[in-house]
Amino acid sequence: MPISRTRKQELVASYVDMLNESDGFVVVRTQGLGVSQIQGLRNALREQNGQYLVAKNTLMRKALEDANWIVPENLLVGPVAIIFGRDNMPGVSKALLKHMADEAFEEKMTVTGGVMSGDVLDARQVEAVSQLPTLDELRAQLAGMVVAPAQGIVNVLDQATAGVVNVLQAYLDKQEQDADAA
Repeated sequence: MPISRTRKQELVASYVDMLNESDGFVVVRTQGLGVSQIQGLRNALREQNGQYLVAKNTLMRKALEDANWIVPENLLVGPVAIIFGRDNMPGVSKALLKHMADEAFEEKMTVTGGVMSGDVLDARQVEAVSQLPTLDELRAQLAGMVVAPAQGIVNVLDQATAGVVNVLQAYLDKQEQDADAA
């Protein structure tokens, strides 16, 4: 049954909303996946703030144009699914590739490319994105960079205090020895 014009407009509008909330997406070619496999993938992606979508390619192209995104014509061919990343494209890519490494996905799903920061990525570049630190990892690294100088100051003050205490203790010990000798 063909999709009505109104329904197509609703779908394009929802795709535009997804694109506006996204920092990139990955395009995968799928064939022969079961419902439970796709549901498992969706759950893994959701944990990383990602979303799995099967969209009609012509409607996705229209949504990309409406959202002022680059249109990767060569990626939107045949049966594909779109995986959106919201503020965590490396984490979403990592979760996708980890899930695809399961032998149940072998030859049933392949990454064809993606789009991130206005650039069209090939499959190899999507894999490189998955090697980048996730948002949580970046936050932890930033916190470590902020804490490190403070820890250095604490260490310097601790050593200075220990030095003063050692000098005072040596003075007291000398005073005690002098008193015992007299």
